[in-house]
Amino acid sequence: MNPELASIILRGSPYDWYALPFVLAGGIAAGVSFYWRFFIQWLRGKRGGKWRTTSAVVDIVSVSEEYGSGGETIGYLCTLTYFYRNPELQSGEYCRSFPTDEKADAEAWAASYKGTSVPIHVDPRDPTRSILRKEDL
Repeated sequence: MNPELASIILRGSPYDWYALPFVLAGGIAAGVSFYWRFFIQWLRGKRGGKWRTTSAVVDIVSVSEEYGSGGETIGYLCTLTYFYRNPELQSGEYCRSFPTDEKADAEAWAASYKGTSVPIHVDPRDPTRSILRKEDL
């Protein structure tokens, strides 16, 4: 075997280091895309805390599996869909994530809110926008 080729195989290519920033950027992008909805939900909760409060009814609950890049289950996403009138019928969602080993807890948590009345905050400038805050559950 050629000694230079053996050296590259054993030590790796000198170009491997150039790929590192792209691999890191891809990992960061995947993490950001996964947690983006929770960041937006948190940000709206901070901003919407001073909005007018009204009552809404949680009518639809769902629990879905979340998959990683390798196709493995990485957790469960619970979504509460609520409806309110202002003056027309409007809707909104609240999401919460559960770890992989807590499927029963995720289903029980979601089911506990089915049909309940919850306080939501409605944007005074745009009544189609609302937020259900974690503190109000």
